Amino acid sequence: MKQVHIDEDECIGCGACVELCPDIFAFNDGLNKAYVIMLEGGNQACIDEAIASCPVSCISSEEA
Repeated sequence: MKQVHIDEDECIGCGACVELCPDIFAFNDGLNKAYVIMLEGGNQACIDEAIASCPVSCISSEEA
């Protein structure tokens, strides 16, 4: 099973991943950063789309 990760230091807070996969990603308004709420077991096609849509390539998905 793959785990998804966001490098929060690189995240620019565009929110694209949250819009695409609200079951997997959420937005921290205080930090203006996205974060992962479902570490594993999410819709991989959605995660792959979020990875492709991230303008700073800070999302990864790897085998746990």
